[in-house]
Amino acid sequence: MANIKRRDDVNPDAGIHDHGDVEFADPVNNKYPIDTDKHIRAAWSYINHEDNADEYDQDEVKIIKKRIKRAADDHGIEISSDDE
Repeated sequence: MANIKRRDDVNPDAGIHDHGDVEFADPVNNKYPIDTDKHIRAAWSYINHEDNADEYDQDEVKIIKKRIKRAADDHGIEISSDDE
């Protein structure tokens, strides 16, 4: 599995500014915070929008989804598994 690459269209400092020093499903670009139930649900929703997923290659999307799913499991959150 590939690593997530730094995106030119994203300022990683913005993620820290907006959400604080939290865990992100994309820690390279500080996208998709996965520290709370609300953030986990939002991250899952956003990464499953085609326009958001298109910003990453297929392997990167798999990594991000895996991290979101793991956070959901850790928080006891059920998310749809049909968007894998």
